[in-house]
Amino acid sequence: PFYWFWFGLLLTIEEDSAFFNFQHTSLGRAKIYTKYPFYGSRRITALLNQEGVNINRKRVQRHMREMGIQAVYPGPNLSKRNLQHRIYPYLLKGVNINYPNHVWSIDITYIRLQRSWMYLAAVIDWYSRYVISWELDQSLDIGFILDAVQRAFSIAKPVIFNSDQGSHFTSPKYINLLNSKEVQISMDSKGRALDNIIIERFWRNIKYEEVYLKDYESPREARINIRDYIDFYNYNRPHQSLDYKTPSSVYFN
Repeated sequence: PFYWFWFGLLLTIEEDSAFFNFQHTSLGRAKIYTKYPFYGSRRITALLNQEGVNINRKRVQRHMREMGIQAVYPGPNLSKRNLQHRIYPYLLKGVNINYPNHVWSIDITYIRLQRSWMYLAAVIDWYSRYVISWELDQSLDIGFILDAVQRAFSIAKPVIFNSDQGSHFTSPKYINLLNSKEVQISMDSKGRALDNIIIERFWRNIKYEEVYLKDYESPREARINIRDYIDFYNYNRPHQSLDYKTPSSVYFN
């Protein structure tokens, strides 16, 4: 699935007294966008008014335009199907996943930079939540997907490899790569994002704990920060679902 979100209103315009005063409230110090990255000008105006800031929507919109900030709509749906490609059944319904490398998932999400987009692909182990491999690219060409899968296969291979029905994951190149490793191919049912819930949770984590808190100026900066976050996620971030163990400690146990 794809997401659209409001990228953030940085309240630093000192010449506007209403905005300047708002910086000193607890919500301002937290920076609205870290809590409400999906809000547009209408909701931001209402939120400011609730905090006692007398400002109308037109002024909020003006400041957003001046700062180059807007509700952004990513381009193509990353899960768009190719109707000529074969769709595989969903194999995980009722499956008890109780060891590493039983089930892997792969997916793609958008990463917002100041002036462009990048695309993040990740392979994750369902049992441990460990991110086995990832690739970040400025293009949606299938090459970076294949690179992520090949890197994951250099570490291990799953019994079942799950994805959505997007054209990348039904393409002959992707299917042939999985078949060459003799893994079972599983695909989410149409319109059921929860079928791939483990990687959807990871996307939420990386966006709310990393991406939405930053404003990457370049692909290099995005790559460095995302690499550091994934290392933190794998090796240092305890998970409640893992009895507060880290993904790496469960995956490599």
